[in-house]
Amino acid sequence: MVARILWRTARLSEHLITGSVIAWSATLLNRQRAAWLPQAVRWWHARLLRALGVQVWVSGQLEPNCLLVANHISWLDIPVLGAQAEIYFLSKSEVRRWPLIGWFAELAGTRFIERGAYQAEAVIRQLGSDLEQGRTTMIFPEGTTTDGQKVRPFHPRLFTIAQTSARHIQPVAIRYRRLDDPAPDLTVPYIGDDSLLANLWRVICHPGLIAQVVFLDPIQPHAGETRRALAQRARASILAALSALDHPADGGTTMPADVGPLSFPSETQAA
Repeated sequence: MVARILWRTARLSEHLITGSVIAWSATLLNRQRAAWLPQAVRWWHARLLRALGVQVWVSGQLEPNCLLVANHISWLDIPVLGAQAEIYFLSKSEVRRWPLIGWFAELAGTRFIERGAYQAEAVIRQLGSDLEQGRTTMIFPEGTTTDGQKVRPFHPRLFTIAQTSARHIQPVAIRYRRLDDPAPDLTVPYIGDDSLLANLWRVICHPGLIAQVVFLDPIQPHAGETRRALAQRARASILAALSALDHPADGGTTMPADVGPLSFPSETQAA
């Protein structure tokens, strides 16, 4: 166990240094001209998961150029999802002030939101523009993280993005678990007064963390449908998927036949 922790800590340290080099390069070259940056961000997310020893099981297919909505458990959700494709995230404004991570997030094209209706309207316009430019965009409509045992009601305001841009919404269910237990792993959630460093340390020390990601059928907004009804439909889809993970069809706890481990981008694709 000690050897595993030391190895992961060393790999994480090296990986953060590598990320700093990438970030400085993008800054010096001008982010808008760094055409390689989106692929480098995806590679960085995938390599971070490897450094932390996190396995990712993926089910379903990601729909390109749509609004992704997911339940939110941890900061780890972002690298888990960001390793799947070039995905642009909406995050709370506090993340921008996190040492190093905030810098990385801003360079990666993350949009930040503060509390307040005026800020929300501005972000809705930004994300709508991103979707029109072909960017797959992710939001966490619970507005906070949970322990993974429940899904809080979705805030409907941001669902206006899909209505005004005529894009599909794709619900995504996230679950953290151990190999031998399909129940939510309660050491991973980043909730309450938990600190980022304490949470990161628990992940480093974890004997074998699995992140399950289920890409669900896209939802098409109906004519005249309220954004609240749209939010409720997306949430219901995620709840059903998480319930199915609680009760595997074969009664076992092994990976379902239609799910596979994440195939990470090659380390040679960083540039």
